[in-house]
Amino acid sequence: MTPDRTTLRKYSLISAATLTALTFALSGCGGDEQKRDYATPGTLCGIAVDSDTLGPFLPPGHKVTVKDKSYSGAKGCQVTVDNKLIFTSNQVWLEEGSTTAFVAARQSLGRTGHSADSGRFRYSEYEAFGKTRGCVDTKYKQELYTIMQASGSKHRDAEAMKRLIISYTKGVEKSTECTAGAL
Repeated sequence: MTPDRTTLRKYSLISAATLTALTFALSGCGGDEQKRDYATPGTLCGIAVDSDTLGPFLPPGHKVTVKDKSYSGAKGCQVTVDNKLIFTSNQVWLEEGSTTAFVAARQSLGRTGHSADSGRFRYSEYEAFGKTRGCVDTKYKQELYTIMQASGSKHRDAEAMKRLIISYTKGVEKSTECTAGAL
């Protein structure tokens, strides 16, 4: 039994509609994927950072900008992507004898439930705090602390924040900011 013209036409219209819908569905899966049109910064406030560890905290976009946001007693940088604040880093001088837990309690946007190196570093999935070693301002009796916050990022990774704060803090310890207080 051979199908008549009406039946053939009906099946060809259904097949064409199915093929069109399938084409749109498949192209929609990869077509809207956003990408990063910028290079991940390799330094924040003059301190080297691992761009492979920082990168996942930065969203897709066209333009990244690192701005200096320093003020008396603190050196800071803001990382924006397409004019949206995503990540900040700070170096802050505080009274000798303070602890990283104290700094985190004052500066944290949430709860920093993780610690490393006997409490020298406190961190969560999107922010971290560190205490430098040997960065002491003898005149004003202060010690230098580091802060990193990815408050504008959707990415959450406690181990990456731990790596970032430890590496950043070690970089700060080798910087002129660390030795400036000893002069």
